[in-house]
Amino acid sequence: MGTLVGVDIGGTFTDVVVLDETRRELRIGKVSSTPDDQSTGFIAALDELGVAYPDIDLVTHGTTVATNAVLERDGGRCGLIATRGFRDILELRRRDRPHMYGLTGSFEPLIPRDRRLEVTERIAAEGAVLTPLNEEEVLAAGQRLVAQWVEAIVVSFMNSYANPEHELRAKEILQAEWPHLYVVTSSETLPVFREFERTSTAVVNAYVQPNVGQYVEMLERRLRDRGYASELFIMQSNGGMMSAATVRDLPLNTVLSGPAAGVIAATRIGAEEGFPNLITYDMGGTSLDVSLVQNGKPLPSSGMDLEFGIPLMVSMIDIHTIGAGGGSIAQIDQGGLLQVGPQSAGAEPGPVGYGKGGAAPTLTDANLVLGRINPHYPIAGVAGASFDVEGARSAIAEAVGKPLCLDPEQAAHAIVTVANNRIAGSLRRVSIDKGHDPRDFALFSFGGSGPLHVGYLLHELGIGRGIVPYYPGIASAWGCVIADRQHDFVTMQNCLLSELDLAVVEQTFADHLAAGQSMLAGENVPLERVSVVREADISYEGQTHVIRTPLPAGKLNHDTIAASFRQAYLRHYGRVDAGFGGLEELLAQIPMRLLNLRTAVIGVRADVKLKDYVSAPPTTFADARKGNRPVYVDEGWRNCPVYDRAKLPWDAALSGPALIEQPDTTIWLEPWCRATVAAGGSLLIEVT
Repeated sequence: MGTLVGVDIGGTFTDVVVLDETRRELRIGKVSSTPDDQSTGFIAALDELGVAYPDIDLVTHGTTVATNAVLERDGGRCGLIATRGFRDILELRRRDRPHMYGLTGSFEPLIPRDRRLEVTERIAAEGAVLTPLNEEEVLAAGQRLVAQWVEAIVVSFMNSYANPEHELRAKEILQAEWPHLYVVTSSETLPVFREFERTSTAVVNAYVQPNVGQYVEMLERRLRDRGYASELFIMQSNGGMMSAATVRDLPLNTVLSGPAAGVIAATRIGAEEGFPNLITYDMGGTSLDVSLVQNGKPLPSSGMDLEFGIPLMVSMIDIHTIGAGGGSIAQIDQGGLLQVGPQSAGAEPGPVGYGKGGAAPTLTDANLVLGRINPHYPIAGVAGASFDVEGARSAIAEAVGKPLCLDPEQAAHAIVTVANNRIAGSLRRVSIDKGHDPRDFALFSFGGSGPLHVGYLLHELGIGRGIVPYYPGIASAWGCVIADRQHDFVTMQNCLLSELDLAVVEQTFADHLAAGQSMLAGENVPLERVSVVREADISYEGQTHVIRTPLPAGKLNHDTIAASFRQAYLRHYGRVDAGFGGLEELLAQIPMRLLNLRTAVIGVRADVKLKDYVSAPPTTFADARKGNRPVYVDEGWRNCPVYDRAKLPWDAALSGPALIEQPDTTIWLEPWCRATVAAGGSLLIEVT
């Protein structure tokens, strides 16, 4: 296609990949993120590589703007117009609490009560109009909200999924009177039942819309001013990319944008190495993102909780995120226990060792004190000529060593151990807790901090093989470069399978496909083909939780849908009797209920393999040896060999303890690890 650019902005670093398909060249870069204005770091990353903007054919971006807006409570000022009697749906939520076994914790809705108003209207669950919409009340509610300086208004009426007529009319009234406002309807955002989740999703969309809209507009302007003539694309949480124009209407799809790109990269690279089943973990400077890939496909999810009481119900890759990155702060809690994260030093001021004003010790500082990070070879050169080892040592001694009566090295080792166990817990949550045996998967480690911990995690979870890609620190940016285009659609049915009108099903899928193809046609990106994934949310009658069920291609009938559900049920629960003591004949009598029909319309781009852009080094194993460095291992110092990854020849084998250095990360091989360099540069690690 020409020159492709992928940029991923994390909490600490901004990563960029520039792929010139004509010249068969690949360039990577990494700069400090700029939290106050992420576009500044974006442009700085491209400028550092000397990119000629007029020569760029496609820019795809993974961003945290939407996620940060919610987590930091820094989104737009919003109002809500609801059906009379339902203004408090955001606070009624479900019968849950922040801590299951206590009454502690708090909840703050994204829209406070004084900006949640009611109007007269009512739609029945079947879609009939019970009470007409009072349009004068809609106008009056809009006037009250505008007087409170709102930037966006959410319209969420009862049962609008069955008939959106009232919501669409209210939106028309509001936009005619105040065209400068963002107006979001729940029926256009998530046309399914369960009014709390539907309203919450619409509110999240409106809450992040001003932030994302302003950011995308600013970024587009900066790119145009430098000569970029094509359209900007943004990564979605489903692993596909969409145009900036679409993002302005549905910014909620950019939540977990960067982590989704990382999973796409891991999936492709893992398949290239012959590993279709992966547990992936992306450990950067601020957070840890864990996911599962099975049979060459990331596991999908129908939503997540951004934080307590704020569900977001959109199609996305199933990613589990915790605050455990290289910048995670180590501290002693009120109970005298050592904790690592979730607070992070971020990009500013960063870890103590960066010498940029940070005072709180972090996981990166601990690895630095233990000798696992080369103080004279900082990642991406961000800290200048060298790290401040003594500063990191003093901070750890003061904050952790003294309270626990440990010397600085012991305290640093304790920090790494606690962090390792937190990471291992996250890996168990996406595997063991969901019925998967980690030993059936390979562990894919990436992110700037991830490869420092891969050996411990392999041993802890009993996983036989680990993979560290050639550029682990910029894997998410690579995922942006290779991502397909994807648009997801959902339509509610909510009927017994036996009563399902198959003609309606076929028409619904046809409408989804037509809408998806129209959106793909409007985005000027060359495609190899268009593929379609059809699914249905199904459960046994009486069950609350549905199973997302893949449906076969071709014409459907009730029997094929039922058979597909039984297979999905077996994969999910490990049994097909729904807990009825093996009485499958009883199960056969329980009716199935189909809730939603889902379609993913995917514009498949030409396949690009990372290994095709990595050349075998003209060096020997001896050339790769940089020398030795003392590393704190098992309560003592050991002199460990250090290697330059760029000089390791294909098929080279090395055993731990050892360090492998490269600009975007450092790989620590524990004493029980052995590594082999695969053709294309990926490092395959196994526990001996």
